[in-house]
Amino acid sequence: MRISGSTVLITGATGGLGRTLARAFAARGASLLLTGRRRDVLESLAGSLGARATVADLSDRDDVERLAGEAADVDILVANAALPSSGEVLDYSAEQLDRALEVNLRAPIMLARLLAPRMVEARRGHLVMIGSLSGRTASPAASLYNAAKFGLRGFAHGLRQDLHGTGVGVSIVQPGFVRDAGMFADSGAAPPAGARTVSAGQVAAATLRAVERNRAEVNIAPPELRLGTAIGGLFPGLAASVQRRAVRDGSLHRLAEGQRTKR
Repeated sequence: MRISGSTVLITGATGGLGRTLARAFAARGASLLLTGRRRDVLESLAGSLGARATVADLSDRDDVERLAGEAADVDILVANAALPSSGEVLDYSAEQLDRALEVNLRAPIMLARLLAPRMVEARRGHLVMIGSLSGRTASPAASLYNAAKFGLRGFAHGLRQDLHGTGVGVSIVQPGFVRDAGMFADSGAAPPAGARTVSAGQVAAATLRAVERNRAEVNIAPPELRLGTAIGGLFPGLAASVQRRAVRDGSLHRLAEGQRTKR
């Protein structure tokens, strides 16, 4: 699909990865509608890119529906917003658990449901879900995050089948550890020993490719991590054994602690 001249909704635009995505789509000639919770950051970014902006809390179902109404003219959805949800699920309150699933799974599904009909009618559009390699294989101290990202991946592939032949594409973009933006970088934790990272720019470039080439799934990580998660998806018991040895440095638990205040 051609990005130049298209109208693009980017959720989670006030985060580091969201800002990088916004700049990348603007550089391709897209008109942008940006959303996030931090009004000052959102309006500053929108002003710099000549974009529209609307503040929305995706944990609020009414806000999700309002946002979809304001975005009725978009050709491309980039569902990027996500909440940190690392840590053991037994450490979450019911309210925190609900909020994580509302933002990380229900909101992108509902936005796709509400925005896709006009795209189908126009026989033109694209829906991008920004997932994670945590949606390919599970890891310690991440069961809630795994649940949302596994679900998002399944939804994207299933919806792609449903929309086949309509002119509307669906992609899932799954980064590994992002070093300079996003939830992992914001936590202040170091990646597990030996784990290599990717940049926010690489994720944005992959997202552009997914739209332009109608790619079903794009995984952005060093080759060894892509291979490891592919094997882990096939052999979860083996993956669990390897991961328990690999994360004995406590890095994943430090990640959870760094994200605790954002649940």
